[in-house]
Amino acid sequence: MTDLKTKAQRVSWMMDELQSLYPETPVPLDHIDPYTLLVAVLLSAQCTDARVNTVTPALFDLADNPRDMMRQSVEDIRKIIRPCGLSPRKSAAISELSHILVNEHGGTVPQNFEDLEALPGVGHKTAAVVMSQAFGFPAFPVDTHIHRLMYRWNLSNGKSVEQTERDAKRLFPEERWNKLHLQIIFYGREYSPARGWSLSKDYISARIGRKSIWKTASDFADFFETSVTPKTAGM
Repeated sequence: MTDLKTKAQRVSWMMDELQSLYPETPVPLDHIDPYTLLVAVLLSAQCTDARVNTVTPALFDLADNPRDMMRQSVEDIRKIIRPCGLSPRKSAAISELSHILVNEHGGTVPQNFEDLEALPGVGHKTAAVVMSQAFGFPAFPVDTHIHRLMYRWNLSNGKSVEQTERDAKRLFPEERWNKLHLQIIFYGREYSPARGWSLSKDYISARIGRKSIWKTASDFADFFETSVTPKTAGM
């Protein structure tokens, strides 16, 4: 069994496990270019990627670039994106940012955080996703899965997503950021969900996680009573 006494050893083992589980990391949101990715990420706020992917085909049939989108009424946009939730706010943001992209950026998505975060409906996480997944700029977008797992794995204190991002960038090699943040998301969805968390399934948390929260796992009692030994690819 690999010796995991130090945080550096635990981080290295965790990254190796994620690479073994998810050697390929396709972007979860369907898109064809930076603009359609930007819109899809905006729509994903408080909505699943799967739901967004059912909505964007109709939206991008209507308009898949800022010049065409700015010509659409906010109401027409809202009718299509309604299943994603928050449709009044999101439709207005899509319309407004499309106007700004055309009028101030030549119809293209800017490749810097300052201009991206100045767009309506675009916060730091959305900007980081676009910078990393559309332009390949090293970034570490922190969503709810990453925030949860960084805390469960005792790699961050869970006080804020800003602190989680700082800790992730400090702990992980920059050249791994763009792929690793997706690998953590995929692991969180498959092995370490917010609800119905199982230590016998979430073997990374069982191996390196914060022991003080193990009791919140659905199988906490059984996990220890039966002396389950997590099966891992690296053991």
